[in-house]
Amino acid sequence: MKSSKYDIITVLGATAGGKTSVAAHLAHELKGEIISADSRQVYRGMNIGTGKDLDDYNVNGQLIKYHLIDIADAGYKYNVYEYQKDFLTVYTDLKKRQILPILTGGTGMYIDAVLKGYKLINVPHNEELKQQLEDKTEQELIQILKTDKELHNRSDISNRKRLIRAVEIALFYQKHPQTEFDYPKINSLNIQIVFDRTARRKRISDRLKARLETGMIDEIKKLIEQNVPVETLKYYGLEYKFITEYLTGELNYDDMVFYLETAIHQFSKRQMTWFRKMEKDGHIIHKIDGNMSLENKLLKIKELFYSDKN
Repeated sequence: MKSSKYDIITVLGATAGGKTSVAAHLAHELKGEIISADSRQVYRGMNIGTGKDLDDYNVNGQLIKYHLIDIADAGYKYNVYEYQKDFLTVYTDLKKRQILPILTGGTGMYIDAVLKGYKLINVPHNEELKQQLEDKTEQELIQILKTDKELHNRSDISNRKRLIRAVEIALFYQKHPQTEFDYPKINSLNIQIVFDRTARRKRISDRLKARLETGMIDEIKKLIEQNVPVETLKYYGLEYKFITEYLTGELNYDDMVFYLETAIHQFSKRQMTWFRKMEKDGHIIHKIDGNMSLENKLLKIKELFYSDKN
C-alpha cells in the first residue's frame, strides 16, 4: 500500500446517507477495518432501528471486520466517555497491526471526541443532585449548563433526561477540574457524504418505510418482552421512542409514523449543524456528492488519502 500522511479515514454524514457502504468498500480496497461511530449501534438486539446495515460489511464475498457494534446490552446507557476509551483500545491495536482504521457514523459528538481528544472523566450518577435538578425548568437547566461553555457546546440536550445528565456532568466538572491525560494526535482524512435537502428527505422517508415493513416494530416489541425498561427505550430516542409509545398505546400507528418521520428529519438537520460546527472548530471536511457512483466516490477518497496537499 502507498504511504499517506493520514492516520485514519473518517466517513461521516447525516442519517440515510450511505456511509456504511462507502466505508466498507474503502476498507476492502485499502485493507482496513471499520470503527463504528454510532451511539446506538453499540447495543445488541437493536439492529433495524439503529440502521446497522450489517449486509453492507459483506463486500465481494469478503466480510469486512468492524468494531464497537454490539458491545453493550440493550437497556444499558453507554456514554461518550466509554466510547472514547473503547475507541482508543481498538485504534491502538489497529495501528500496532498496521491496519488502516476507518471511522464511520453519524454521531458527531463521538467523532469529535475521538478526533479532538476531549479530556473526559467518568462522572458518577448523583441521585440526590438529580432529584434537585428534576424540579428545575429546561431554561434553568440550560442556563446552568452555559456556565461550562465547552460542555454546553457538545452536549445532547434533545430531551430532558439528557439535559439533566449534561448539567450533572457540568457541575461535577466544576468541582473536579479535569486532569491531563495522554491522547494520541490523530490526523484524520474527513469525508462527508452529502445530498441536497430534497434528496436527503426522500432517502430518510424511503428508509423509514422500508424499516417499518421489515420488522422494526417487532424488534422493539421483542426488547420490551425481554424486560428492557420502556423509559430506557424512549431514552434511546427516534425509532425506539415513538414505536415504544405506539406499542404502549400512547400513540396510534399513523401518529407514530408522522411524529417519527418528523423527528428523523429534525435529527438529520441537527447532524448537519454539528458537522458545520466541527468545521468551524478547525476540522477539515471534504464533501462528496452522495449522488456520485460508488466507484467515483472511492476514487475521490483514495485520491485525497494519498495526496500530499491538505
